[in-house]
Amino acid sequence: MRRSFNAVSAVTDTNAKINGGRAGVRFIRKEVREFHVGDLAVYPAHGVGRIEAIENKIVNGEKHDFYIIKVLENGMVIMIPTWNVDSVGLRDVISEGEVPKIYDFMKSKKETPIDTQTWNRRYRDYMDKIKTGSLYDVAEVFRDLYLLKLTKDLSFGERKLFDTAQTLLVKELSTARNTSEDKIFSEIESLFISKENPKD
Repeated sequence: MRRSFNAVSAVTDTNAKINGGRAGVRFIRKEVREFHVGDLAVYPAHGVGRIEAIENKIVNGEKHDFYIIKVLENGMVIMIPTWNVDSVGLRDVISEGEVPKIYDFMKSKKETPIDTQTWNRRYRDYMDKIKTGSLYDVAEVFRDLYLLKLTKDLSFGERKLFDTAQTLLVKELSTARNTSEDKIFSEIESLFISKENPKD
């Protein structure tokens, strides 16, 4: 079961009266996602990982708790402060019920993207989308490059971005559905094949 804890943050109350040159301060409780050892989580641009441990470390003379996350795809180990999950974009894996919405999103665009940008600008835009951590953004990058490769050979840079987006997309969808990556990829390909070769 997912649980959360409250972190207290102070903000300036613009409606408060000024007393002694200081603005009144009120406290707002902000819900912060709490993960536990064994939980799966998605780290932007790296994909699905497992919380291997929660460790206490001293940084700059202060004690902090850190999530130790092992990325499933490549075994990379990442250390994230427990209080900083929102800033770094750590989130839950999408639910199984969200998978059809991702498929519908990818089916929503049938035409090859019009190339109106320089490659460098397009590369930065795609990388920015991948780094958001949103699976919809990752799916958009995959979809656009998949449609593009139907009309031309992808450059080395485009191919690298395509492979990254495919890995992130397929891994999370297969995790959400608890099924094989091969099955997920076949389902994704069928979305595009049906566009190119509609059946009567």
